[in-house]
Amino acid sequence: MSRPAILFVCLGNICRSPLAEAALRAEADKAGADMLVDSAGTGDWHVGSPPDRRAQQQALRNGIDISGYRGRQVQPGDFRRFTHIFALDADNLRDLRRIRPANGTARLGLLMDMVPGREGTGVVDPYFGSDAGFEVTWDDVTRAARAIMEHLR
Repeated sequence: MSRPAILFVCLGNICRSPLAEAALRAEADKAGADMLVDSAGTGDWHVGSPPDRRAQQQALRNGIDISGYRGRQVQPGDFRRFTHIFALDADNLRDLRRIRPANGTARLGLLMDMVPGREGTGVVDPYFGSDAGFEVTWDDVTRAARAIMEHLR
């Protein structure tokens, strides 16, 4: 099998998708798996910005420093560079399908479809809520990261 390359996509790339990236990187490291993992947003509001401070704090509580991550927007080349692109909710999946170039080869899907019993659900955007929402997001993306690793085995 070729090297898995996984991209996580949410709206702004400062909350959910960087946490998903961090969770999968941690699971891949634990498993000694060689894979490319990245995150991006469908919107351009936070290009070049670090993750939301609450996302950074949540990652740090789990031993992961994401302060060096920087927001970026999905690019047409991503649809060939990555083997899998996971949207964190249905709206972003719809946007990805709309902007996917004709030569795109990445498999598109909803992240929580990887978690038995969570098919069809999105990862709730914690941005406008309390800090507790980031813990829920972390739990969701960690479960999904473990499911992805299981699927790749």
